[in-house]
Amino acid sequence: MNLELRRKLDRITNTLFAGGVSYPVTYIEQISYLIFLKLLDEEENRREQRSRMGATGGGKSLYPAQSERYRWSKWRFKSGTDLHDFIRDEVFPYMASLAKDAPEVAEYFRDAKLEISDANVLKEVVDELDSVNFTELGPDVKGDIYEYLLTYLSKINAQDLGQFRTPRQIRSFMVEMIDPDAGDTIFDPACGTAGFLIDAVDYMLAKYSSAEHLSEYPIYGEDWLEKKGKALSQLKVEIPNLQTYRKGYGDKLPVEWDVLEASIFGTDVSRQMVRIAMMNLVLHGISKAKLKRANSLSDMGGLSEDDLRRKYKVILANPPFAGQLPKDSIRSDLPTNSKKSELLFLSLMMQHLAPGGRCAVVVPEGLLFGSTGAYVELRKRLVEDFDLLAVVSLPAGVFKPYAGVKTAVLVFRKPLADNAMRLGKVWFYEIRNDGFDPDKIAGGGRVETPDKNDIPDLLETWKAYKASGFVSAPGVEAGSLLEAGSEEPSSWWVTTERLAEGGYNLGAGQWKPRVAETASDEDPVELISEVLADYQKVVAGLEKLKAELAE
Repeated sequence: MNLELRRKLDRITNTLFAGGVSYPVTYIEQISYLIFLKLLDEEENRREQRSRMGATGGGKSLYPAQSERYRWSKWRFKSGTDLHDFIRDEVFPYMASLAKDAPEVAEYFRDAKLEISDANVLKEVVDELDSVNFTELGPDVKGDIYEYLLTYLSKINAQDLGQFRTPRQIRSFMVEMIDPDAGDTIFDPACGTAGFLIDAVDYMLAKYSSAEHLSEYPIYGEDWLEKKGKALSQLKVEIPNLQTYRKGYGDKLPVEWDVLEASIFGTDVSRQMVRIAMMNLVLHGISKAKLKRANSLSDMGGLSEDDLRRKYKVILANPPFAGQLPKDSIRSDLPTNSKKSELLFLSLMMQHLAPGGRCAVVVPEGLLFGSTGAYVELRKRLVEDFDLLAVVSLPAGVFKPYAGVKTAVLVFRKPLADNAMRLGKVWFYEIRNDGFDPDKIAGGGRVETPDKNDIPDLLETWKAYKASGFVSAPGVEAGSLLEAGSEEPSSWWVTTERLAEGGYNLGAGQWKPRVAETASDEDPVELISEVLADYQKVVAGLEKLKAELAE
């Protein structure tokens, strides 16, 4: 994304914030409506052009006959209350009425409200967006536009943001460990802004791209790279622990694009979040993803019978941890009797995972060692009925400044058959540093520490483990006592038999090997003599004090 486009976005942001649209979720939602309307108009232009050239497959017009007046290009010249009222009272309702001809558009604008109350502010935003031709921008640039807008979510109060954003460095390694492939159905039951879904698609596109169509970026973004003033290849030599991700065009993708789009599924309880996620996907070139506003944990949450029965090959999520559902609202098919959201979400993923499917999910650390019956029973199901491939312990500050809860990532798969052989081991990896300072906060986020990042090592170790068919677990056996002076281990493994004996406790600290303390080379006789001398001085002092008090 070039500097000029960035400045346009900044002007739009400043105009909206000054005009009273200052809550970031509302701001992004309002921008999304207008971008969507501009995109629809550009699509209509494309269809008209194809029709004039005699080409087929242009698609049915969204604005037949008198409906032309609802097109962006027909009303963008309006101003004042005429513009404001026309968009609010006519354009939005028309879009919401297209349930038959364009159900995705109708769903997007269902219950939509124009919350830019100042007509002059609205006009300025419309004029700025009108100068952007989205059709000429590739999916990467359009995606970058939305990612840039989403950075304003960092302005949300700390207690609200955790449900919306998962740090890129965490999403990136989770996607790479799961290794989504073309043809996989991919699901996030608490999708927020659709970060996991987009990262999964980007990963597949990079996987199926020719070398000349591949690009690599640091997890800190292009702006960070520009400020460094060095090529990424040079920085990778200088900073061996620098975490990166790849993007590509997918020119070797083995499935049609519409097949890939149709394999993306997501739900969220917030209609605002679903709208933001839909626009995020659209601007990344994914317009046919199956997103739905629903509570995926509830029988009364808006799920269809197909939703309840559907199985997925890949599930990626960072669901909300807090809260409980009323017992009567919880889905009866979930394999837990708990009302706690973290147990319900984990059981939901276990329920919806297809045979051979893989899941990576962020969980609060308390889920790993909770001692009540519901916690133990669900962990037992996870260990005994699934292949629990990895428990990745995350640093305590990974979600700062928005949340300080200690978390971990569970990576597991569902065997192809109920009687399939289990792995018999669970692998643990401890991330101590994730590329950001655990305590320093600046500009609404944690300060980068690219030289301190264990995630590249995690991924290299994981690749070797995966290449062995998950037979040769890296690291040492759980509970081992290492020689004094040994380096503190970052990974270890434990047998499922020992897990069963330990109440299926998956806490990293429970099984972490210990390093023996270095034996002192001092003479114990001399140490004892020094202690006795100090003791005698104390006794002499007390005797003197006693004598003085007795006088």
